[in-house]
Amino acid sequence: MSDRSLDAALVLFSGGQDSATCLAWALDRYAHVETVGFAYGQRHAVELDCRSPLRDGMAAISDWGARLGPDHIVDLGQGLAAIGQTAMTADVEIRLGADGLPNTFVPGRNLVFLTYAAALAYRRGLRRIVTGVCETDYSGYPDCRDDTIKAMQLAINLGMDRRFVLETPLMWIDKAATWDLSQRLGGDILVELIVAKSHSCYLGIRETLHPWGAGCDACPACDLRATGWKRWKDKS
Repeated sequence: MSDRSLDAALVLFSGGQDSATCLAWALDRYAHVETVGFAYGQRHAVELDCRSPLRDGMAAISDWGARLGPDHIVDLGQGLAAIGQTAMTADVEIRLGADGLPNTFVPGRNLVFLTYAAALAYRRGLRRIVTGVCETDYSGYPDCRDDTIKAMQLAINLGMDRRFVLETPLMWIDKAATWDLSQRLGGDILVELIVAKSHSCYLGIRETLHPWGAGCDACPACDLRATGWKRWKDKS
């Protein structure tokens, strides 16, 4: 890989709070940053519409506009939805499954995302792949764990014969600390941008705007985001 690849990154960018924070984190560190999003039949596909406004807003912060490279969308069709109905890909009630996992868990989703992202990074000559997974303050998904990411990095590097680095800036911080990181990276402008333009609600609701952003205020994603916002504000 070229020397350029050492100072360039590809960010898995869904349009949610975590991926938006990761994009800001990468823009603060690397000279060239590209983004990739995935359409996989998700129930909250409205998140994909949030990606461009977020990118545009971040391009206006500091010198980030000069660092922000192309955006890529990978259409996975209905593949993930076809092999297993979950509350993320079908209009079913969100609940805890018999295995102890919430039925918003889409088996293999992050593994598929990282594989496609690595294939794209291979073609684009990018070494660093940034993803917003976290096991400190999350919904219990096994493919968000640090061990999973380390295993994926090893498998991808062996399978593609490249030295990719999977970076997880949110892995060991909670949602309150994620809000704090956003503020430290881009000030109030970035926090306000993430509140107004990002989307995390599993039900895809954007009609109601809360202090922490749009959402139903009842699903697990809204609960994590709102609780983290309150903890952060209480500490401020």
